[in-house]
Amino acid sequence: MSLNEHVADLFRLDDRVAIVTGASSGLGHRFSRILAASGAHVVAAARRAERLDALAAEPDAQGRVVPVACDMSDEASVATLAATTLERFGRVDVLVNNAGMSWLGPAEDEPLDAFRDVVDVNLVGLFQLTQLAARAMLERGSGSVVNVTSMLGLVAGTPVKQASYCASKGAVVNLTRELAVQWARKGVRVNALAPGWFPSELTADMIGDEKSEAFVAGNAPMARFGREEELDGALLFLASDASSYVTGQTLVVDGGWTAR
Repeated sequence: MSLNEHVADLFRLDDRVAIVTGASSGLGHRFSRILAASGAHVVAAARRAERLDALAAEPDAQGRVVPVACDMSDEASVATLAATTLERFGRVDVLVNNAGMSWLGPAEDEPLDAFRDVVDVNLVGLFQLTQLAARAMLERGSGSVVNVTSMLGLVAGTPVKQASYCASKGAVVNLTRELAVQWARKGVRVNALAPGWFPSELTADMIGDEKSEAFVAGNAPMARFGREEELDGALLFLASDASSYVTGQTLVVDGGWTAR
């Protein structure tokens, strides 16, 4: 292979099978399209089936997006997602654990049920799906898991108060390290992608709000929200063979927020 061919193929995922959770909107919607554009067959999972159908019908999905309704807080639903993928394709090459939720408010007011709900989706459901996908990856001796955590898994969120979110995302960072080390000699890599402030359903109330945008502009060294396309390269790097010697790492894409 020539050097030009090597560079051209570095981030390609031709005919690999990827699962993306939280794919019905925001970053997960974008991730599904980007992986499909790089040649992957994408199983797009989320609770809102009609949005997944619309995603699969988009021209740039290129007939490579398979919608599967899934509730990451429901053990049976997660098991069905993994089984459906394996029945259809026989393997899983890439898993992007993107689904997430939050609860906003002071920690002293957060109901325990709300805390449990956030941890169930952001951590327990993520672990269950990773475990199921990894069993298939380990049999083949290859695979890449990308856990979408957050910069708020590394630093405190306040004045945006969300204790359960920060706790669950911090747990995902260290779970990523542990799984990476357990599976490093078996061909399965596990890394995390930690976005800063990006447009998503979780930040929808902040976009266009004068105080919120001033808060981000005043505290982020790059003085703005990220744009959705600014995660494309980081995602493809972690999902593809471009990061073949990278495991257990958290790639932070936050405009310098955590470098302050």
